[in-house]
Amino acid sequence: MTLNAVLCGCGAMAKGWLRAIASHPDLQSSIRICGLVDLNENVAQALADEFAFQDVVIGSDLKDVLTKTKADVVFDVVIPDARFGVVAAGLSAGCHVLSEKPMAPSLEEAKTLVELAESAGKIHAIVQNRRYIRGIRRLHRAVQDGVIGELTAIHCDFFLAPHFGGFREEMQNVLLLDMAIHTFDAARFVADQNPLAVYCVERNPAGSWYAHGASANAIFELSNDVVFTYRGSWCAEGERTSWESTWRLVGSKGMILWDGEDGFSANVAGDDEGLLRGTSAVNVSENVNEEQTEGHASVLLSFLRAIENGTVPETVSSDNIKSLAMVMGAIESARTGQRVLIEI
Repeated sequence: MTLNAVLCGCGAMAKGWLRAIASHPDLQSSIRICGLVDLNENVAQALADEFAFQDVVIGSDLKDVLTKTKADVVFDVVIPDARFGVVAAGLSAGCHVLSEKPMAPSLEEAKTLVELAESAGKIHAIVQNRRYIRGIRRLHRAVQDGVIGELTAIHCDFFLAPHFGGFREEMQNVLLLDMAIHTFDAARFVADQNPLAVYCVERNPAGSWYAHGASANAIFELSNDVVFTYRGSWCAEGERTSWESTWRLVGSKGMILWDGEDGFSANVAGDDEGLLRGTSAVNVSENVNEEQTEGHASVLLSFLRAIENGTVPETVSSDNIKSLAMVMGAIESARTGQRVLIEI
């Protein structure tokens, strides 16, 4: 089955989507880009030229392009404030929609989008590509296998200093909305628990080149007494962490450390006598589903498989709204200085 797709939003991020499609034979054979939409049609045309698209409809009005192409799916790569209109238009036209994160700029809009997708009988899923990497899949499996006993806590550190330019440097709550949501989503997936409450401190530190909120520290209460903590900054020059954060999982029997790249270590309590009982190394299995380790391509594959098989993709909006709720709860806590309940 080949699906006709309209891509809406033809900036730099759109190129990542198109490269992901080109990188995987199943995606190449299953997706035909039939339309490109951007407020600036010259940008859309330039993208078409760069990727050598033939017979593609170019336009600035999504509804018009959807009518002309009779598309099956919409790839939503617009800025968050424009997301609601794009998703609503796609669903109204009978299309399945795959959106960039965050799924909406507010929980109210997100809830409405979930309702619209359910009413239309169509899939709306979110690109949470950073849960589809080998390290996160290994952590998830280790928790499911009980390698360190019952999970009690996850601790993540994220410290980088990217100079993006463009819209990110003008965003409010930039770290929480644009990047921390990846780590929040991955932690929720690894723990397999629901978010219940959060306390967060957000700052824009001295030296920041962002307009607002380039650093944040958050403590989340998850179901089953699991705690998740996050410390992060997008203006931390110097020794950096991985883009995936550094991770420490604490369980009832031991701990797992992951550096966000290739380094794993896992130990459980040993049998030594005395104050500290020593440790014994355990294995974190590398046996994971390869189709779930390819980042953006894996998200697209999950979306396509769901359309083909009538299943529910892992990042469907009705579930991903919980990750957005973690972000919005953290923002509200930072604003009020209070612990905030997460109610979804």
